Amino acid sequence: MPVRTLRAALTAIFLGTAAAGAAVLAVATPAQALTVSNKVGPLVKEAQSLAQAKNYKAAMAKLSEAEAVKSTPDDTTVINQIKQYISVASADPNTPAGAKAKFANDYNANRFKDVIADAEYLRKFNELDGESQLIIGQAYYKSGDFAGCVKYAKTLNSDVALQLQARCAYETGDEATQRSALEQLVARSPKPEYWADLLKLGERARGISDRNSFDLSRLRLLTGSMQTKDDYVALAQYALQFKCAAEAQAALEKGVAAKVVSDDRSMRLLATAKQMAAANVGNEAKALAAANAAPQGDDLVSVGNQMIGEGKAKDAIGVIQNGMKKPIKDAAAAQMTLGEALLAAGQKGEAEAAFNKIKTPEKDAMVAHLWALAARH
Repeated sequence: MPVRTLRAALTAIFLGTAAAGAAVLAVATPAQALTVSNKVGPLVKEAQSLAQAKNYKAAMAKLSEAEAVKSTPDDTTVINQIKQYISVASADPNTPAGAKAKFANDYNANRFKDVIADAEYLRKFNELDGESQLIIGQAYYKSGDFAGCVKYAKTLNSDVALQLQARCAYETGDEATQRSALEQLVARSPKPEYWADLLKLGERARGISDRNSFDLSRLRLLTGSMQTKDDYVALAQYALQFKCAAEAQAALEKGVAAKVVSDDRSMRLLATAKQMAAANVGNEAKALAAANAAPQGDDLVSVGNQMIGEGKAKDAIGVIQNGMKKPIKDAAAAQMTLGEALLAAGQKGEAEAAFNKIKTPEKDAMVAHLWALAARH
């Protein structure tokens, strides 16, 4: 989960809210250019002194006296400005500005349960905006109420809220909610960092096969969410395992271009992939003929799978479909390979439909669902 990114986003929102509060304080200071009447002048001056001394009750009493004798528009303006100042300075939750000030003060003092309760004051004055709601969600998280955080975040509608929901669901061990939040994130904003977290969750699933891991690694490359040398090396190793040497070569070369793959072991793996890829190209016609002659279709699907990594996705589609017309051992893997070939060929709608046909086994269906999500968005 992108804890650092999430924290930065929420902090930025809160700092923006705090800055707005500071602006209110500045505006609330009586403007020197205003001229008050002789009767009101001494009273507001005394009220201002009392307010600055934090004797807010006495200051408000002086303002009540001033209101009783006010006679000009400037009188009214100055009285109201000092009232606004007192509301903010005293964090009086029974006023709009005071409610916002209390909200900010409670957060800064780490009184997170009070921050959550402050929502009622903000709601009363129609001040519970989207940014305030996110701060309340963060208060649930910082107070350790992760279940409450999940429940509250589900009522919000933003990328940050979904990140918060996913993070709190992670803390409670609720993988279903975490996956749902991450899927909504990639559907709304298919950013590589969102895909990276969703794929990590898929990779942690118990009982996934090597073929599942290969498909997840392929999807990581497709979504631009490769992050480390290990990501490129893992894809290359799975590709070699499934006889897709050209794909292994391409993955490692992309890692080199990204300046994350440069160690001797990876370079030896790249050299091996290049040799195997060249051999596959020379033997492809022979392998295809043998696969066509075989009674089962698995070899045709395997050849089609190799062709995807060689940049021959359109040709691979027919090869895979011919293999699926014969008896086949792993129907889900064949269907997955067909979907990947269709997507690589740019046939997004057909690819999504192919992925959606995979209902069992459970782990294959989970991986296929992620591929369908990628095809759709």
